[in-house]
Amino acid sequence: MTDYGEEQRNELEALESIYPDSFTVLSENPPSFTITVTSEAGENDETVQTTLKFTYSGKYPDEAPLYEILSQENLDDSDISDILKLLALQAEENLGMVMIFTLVTAVQEKLNEIVDQIKTRREEEKKQKEKEAEEAEKQLFHGTPVTIENFLSWKAKFDAELLEIKKKRMKEEEQAGKNKLSGKQLFETDHNLDTSDIQFLEDAGNNVEVDESLFQEMDDLELEDDEDDPDYNPADPESDLTD
Repeated sequence: MTDYGEEQRNELEALESIYPDSFTVLSENPPSFTITVTSEAGENDETVQTTLKFTYSGKYPDEAPLYEILSQENLDDSDISDILKLLALQAEENLGMVMIFTLVTAVQEKLNEIVDQIKTRREEEKKQKEKEAEEAEKQLFHGTPVTIENFLSWKAKFDAELLEIKKKRMKEEEQAGKNKLSGKQLFETDHNLDTSDIQFLEDAGNNVEVDESLFQEMDDLELEDDEDDPDYNPADPESDLTD
């Protein structure tokens, strides 16, 4: 007859010596304990970890122990699911033998595998980013291949922009024409033009004296406008001398 209690006590003593830093007894009746399992250090010293809780059934090891994951670090939900499936498979295969060390070892190997997967995934992500950067750089140098569709689209946009530029230029020229003053208007609006020639001569060192009396009787002079002469022909300089 199997003494289940003795087999369980012997295994507990062995587990405590194998895992002195991670083995913790939770209760003696029923026997319940935890073992924390940590992976080997991966890239950048990153690890994954889980704490397993085991509880002996009355007929363990002829019956599988109860097990659950109390806590974890850096594990996805899919990783947790895989670990629970692994524990179920190993417990089924090892019925009739004390099995906690075998279960913990299987989980340890699974955690190491997960760390390797994390490293591989990061390397693939890095390569993908580098590939995307290279493709973007090639796109800058080679541009977009010209097709009939994208050429017509570009030409329509270009023609529309060119038309807007022409309209703006015509409007500016029209506005400039409206604001342009004739010589008479300039003379009437800027009285500095009255003495501009005199000022120019004075700046050149020539003193100019204007005899204002010469212009006082200007209103008494009868000046004939050539354009009022019916015989005046601007194309014939002699026509003005026939009178």
